[in-house]
Amino acid sequence: MTEIHDLRSYITALEAAGQLARVAQPVSLVHELADVAASLARNDVGAGMFENVVDSPWPIFCGSVTSHRRAAVALGCESHEIIDVMERVLDPANGVAPVRVEGAAWHDNHVEGDQLDTAMLPIPTHSRGDGGAFITGALTVAKDPITGRGNLGYNRMLRMGPNRFGFNVNEWRDVGTFWKSREEPDAPFPVALAIGLDPALMIAGGVKTPVDELFIAGAIRGKGIEVCRGRTIDVDIPAAAEIVVEGLLHPTVRALEGPLAEFHGYHGEEWNSPTFEVTCISWRNDPIYQTIIPGWYEHIYIGNVLPREPLLRRFVRHLDSTADVHIPPYGNGFMAIIQIDRDNPGTPKNLAMAAMAAHINIRNVIVIDRDVDMYEPSEIQWALTNRVHWTDDVFVATHAQGHEMDPTADQRGISTKVGIDATYKRERREYGDRVSYPPVDLAPYLH
Repeated sequence: MTEIHDLRSYITALEAAGQLARVAQPVSLVHELADVAASLARNDVGAGMFENVVDSPWPIFCGSVTSHRRAAVALGCESHEIIDVMERVLDPANGVAPVRVEGAAWHDNHVEGDQLDTAMLPIPTHSRGDGGAFITGALTVAKDPITGRGNLGYNRMLRMGPNRFGFNVNEWRDVGTFWKSREEPDAPFPVALAIGLDPALMIAGGVKTPVDELFIAGAIRGKGIEVCRGRTIDVDIPAAAEIVVEGLLHPTVRALEGPLAEFHGYHGEEWNSPTFEVTCISWRNDPIYQTIIPGWYEHIYIGNVLPREPLLRRFVRHLDSTADVHIPPYGNGFMAIIQIDRDNPGTPKNLAMAAMAAHINIRNVIVIDRDVDMYEPSEIQWALTNRVHWTDDVFVATHAQGHEMDPTADQRGISTKVGIDATYKRERREYGDRVSYPPVDLAPYLH
């Protein structure tokens, strides 16, 4: 198995696992690259390595973690072990501290001052409803000015000029908390953008946690992540990054940025956001630019699936110690699937209520049996069609707190949550076992 320590070794591991699609045909940065990447994810073909991007000096990689198969490669485990691994690495007791080094791969090249021009970065315009070219696949790297704790996170950034981006910050993001905690909260705040990373860092950056996410990435790899101080700012940045953009966030110098495709499947609004002044761009020789297709599988997988499935399982296993769970990316983080060995007619409803309480995002919960593949959408549809009596097997919880961006909720996130018992109710009507045909290797039949 390939040891993963940066983006390049991960690409090697994906290729060895048959999970990399190399695209040699020329593609445009405007829509076309994102269209192809979305199709790769939709059909679970593999991550996309675009080797010939029009008007880009560098190749572009995307689809790093868009399915359980790629998450397993990234975490160095089997697909059925992913939740166990995530539960372990999310435990602060298992965190591994980063290691400070003097040299970094991205020290090879850099520009500052009058030479700066963000146009050198091959930033795609992803969706046809987007307001421009957004950086989506960078990790924001910041430091708490009070405690010195580091932080990794995601922020959308709209290119606005040669040295400026619009920088979207939710109220609850640590970056916002950090700058507001200073004696002069309106002063410029140092931030770095790390692009082209080991997926351990990408996964860690999607976790909302009170600890430094570098400790989580270290737990995934079993050793400290190497970091190096920025050229122009005092922030520890992953040393193996392909590209680093350093700069100053201006909390009071604001501009409208947006819209951008969001995790809920619609385009988000324009926001009057702080702006980010670029002070330095660094890159390693022959770098690989990395992007995330917004509003699509990787966006949802990193932010909603991997960090939340362990939490969901912990809640439901308080009631059923053998229950398994999945938050499918096609449900935008609002849906949860629970798989059980049904032994009591009331268990599915109790488990659905536990899932709704596990995280405010979870709004629709479907409980299924072991003979239904919870990772296959057509299987879920089969169970809904053949095992649900809609007046008897569905319940609703009205006026429940959910996510403010849920399209079905009001502006405060108040909506109706739904639980569906899609288990086989033999006491209602016995049909025996499902029809099943074992898989067959077709190669001998097709020659």
